[in-house]
Amino acid sequence: MKKDAPLLEVNNLTLDYRLGKRKMRALDRVSFQLEKGEIMGVAGESGCGKSTLGLAIIKLLPKIAEITRGEILFEGQDLLKFSENEMNRKIRGQKISMIFQNPQQALNPVFTIEKQMTDILRVQEKYKNKRKRPHRYFRDQAIERLTSTGIADPAARLSNYPFEFSGGMKQRVMIGMALSSGTSLLLADEATTALDVTIEAQINRLISDLAAEYGTSVLYISHNLGVLAELADRIMIMYAGRIFEMGTTADVFDSPSHPYSAALLESLPSRHARGKRLLSIPGFVPPLDQLPEGCSFHPRCQFVENICTREVPPLEEVTDGHWSACFLDKKRGRKRWQLI
Repeated sequence: MKKDAPLLEVNNLTLDYRLGKRKMRALDRVSFQLEKGEIMGVAGESGCGKSTLGLAIIKLLPKIAEITRGEILFEGQDLLKFSENEMNRKIRGQKISMIFQNPQQALNPVFTIEKQMTDILRVQEKYKNKRKRPHRYFRDQAIERLTSTGIADPAARLSNYPFEFSGGMKQRVMIGMALSSGTSLLLADEATTALDVTIEAQINRLISDLAAEYGTSVLYISHNLGVLAELADRIMIMYAGRIFEMGTTADVFDSPSHPYSAALLESLPSRHARGKRLLSIPGFVPPLDQLPEGCSFHPRCQFVENICTREVPPLEEVTDGHWSACFLDKKRGRKRWQLI
């Protein structure tokens, strides 16, 4: 792997879900790069392919999913060529970890936190060094990880069961399991959606701080653009399985190149004066097996033209590092979208 190569490079990733005779294209020629130590936010409405992208990277897809083309290069190696055994031994929990939306579903209610954390650490040690260590070694590591996530008196809390932890504390346990000095990439899928606003802010700050401490890259999936504005270095906007816009957080927020991105941003309360009506995007994300011809957003777009209904706009670089998939952006130039 070259020194200047990205940590993660996804090229033309295309994925279908097959339900009997129905085929639904969940990801369509998705391409992007993630640098070492970078936090990339992935935004869009429900059904746009955000979670599917995260699951595809770590290869935890359901059986009905089929990757039909593309590659997922991680540290220069194509993960799509890895067997399930290789993913378990070399990648999952070793170099790539994932935090899911609901920690209650990820933690086993019948085992203590100590049992669950030390079991994971023991498996990781087995794959890394192929040596046996005493339980005390793994217990000390578990205490260290809980300490790093800000849980008070971690040595005592190890004997607790998940039901004795609040939602925020359970998510801290999951982060402690996921982040270590060996983790290169963290996939966070709506990691704070189930938490209240105060705890959400604490958890996001924790992810950012620990990622910086360990030099970990983060792919942060969220429907909340306000959260991504505070956390992400770059933002990727997805719609109906495709990337519609991608760029630095400042560029996307200050000068959105796609009308869908602009509409999402105009629906944020923070961008409006108190009492002003928020923008609502008409319609819904289309079912994946009933995508319209041309640009999939055109039935909901205020600026639709004939070409939008016939052709799929390619994702192109509009300015340095700022990409957009919209025919009208070139004609519009740097003018703001005047949304109604």
